[in-house]
Amino acid sequence: MRAWLLPEYVEDILPAEAQAIERLRRELLDLFASWGYALVVPPMLEYIDSLLTGTGHDLDLRTFKLIDQLSGRTMGLRADMTPQVSRIDAHLLNRRGVARLCYCGTVVHTRPRGLTSTREPLQIGAELYGHAGIESDIEIQRLLRAALARSGLGAARFDVGHVGVFRTIARRAGVAGVLEEDILAALQAKDKPALAAAAAGLPGEARGALAVLPDLYGGREAIARARAQLPPYPELRQALDELDRLAADADGDIGIDLADLRGYHYHSGVVFAAYADGAPGAVALGGRYDEVGKAFGRARPATGFSMDLRELARVAPRVPRRRGIRAPYGDDAALAAKIAALREAGESVVIELPGHEDTRAELDCDRALVRRGDQWEVEAL
Repeated sequence: MRAWLLPEYVEDILPAEAQAIERLRRELLDLFASWGYALVVPPMLEYIDSLLTGTGHDLDLRTFKLIDQLSGRTMGLRADMTPQVSRIDAHLLNRRGVARLCYCGTVVHTRPRGLTSTREPLQIGAELYGHAGIESDIEIQRLLRAALARSGLGAARFDVGHVGVFRTIARRAGVAGVLEEDILAALQAKDKPALAAAAAGLPGEARGALAVLPDLYGGREAIARARAQLPPYPELRQALDELDRLAADADGDIGIDLADLRGYHYHSGVVFAAYADGAPGAVALGGRYDEVGKAFGRARPATGFSMDLRELARVAPRVPRRRGIRAPYGDDAALAAKIAALREAGESVVIELPGHEDTRAELDCDRALVRRGDQWEVEAL
């Protein structure tokens, strides 16, 4: 194997793709700022106990670990920036009210999420801390819709669940440990025989509630069916009310699935995935995760979303790239002034260095600076 080969699922980003990614990064961070979300930049490395606090087993498996040569403690390369932003909110900002934060940076995974995924996603997202009501979940989903529209992906469709539904049923029935994991796996796979077998020893009310969960999906009508078929627990009613508010705000562009329990050990309420035209899979994941702040020693309700900017750039419509202006090499003061003015106006001006006339095409210019009399003018090539 040659030394310059990259590891599997790790790749360079070449100029055209890098330009598209950077354009999206600037557009989205500016959008987040316009909604009041302040940018934070967490470190790439942290002690492992800080990175994984309150995040569950899945993130542990995705995290590269190494030994800090200064302290001897185990450190990790971040696999998700959300816990870091939660730590910043809990321990550095110390705000009593609402905090809106956004971020963008590289994360590293031990394994790719899919066959076409990278192990080095460029994660961008927004988080809202300090508000426990459904209003903040609505704001986060509105911001995500605006972000997808700004990216050129058109109308977004949201698939929404609520981990509080299953969590309430399990807690009322005293389900925990291995049994909880078995039931959870069956629900996520919508495997009704496996679900029935796992729940066989539970009280009848719990068995009945779990049995109908795999079929409680669809449009807003799924919420009405859930009200009719699930036990009248107050916690369940609250969860369904929250889903109904989200569905009303989405104006029908939403799918409900009460067996969608992604991030069950991490999230605490609404969970969602966003899909957009032209994208083969989910372009964003998000939800409520109140327990993470509690794990950091300061309970703060939280909700947010994140996206892989590299994947987003691949499926977003490409904006026609403006090519550069070729300029001759020289000490002419008027030429230098013209080049400076063009660059100040946002143009890319590339000076052709002596001896490279035969490689002009590599400069990627479609115009040139040409002297006409005592003036320098831009002409098409």
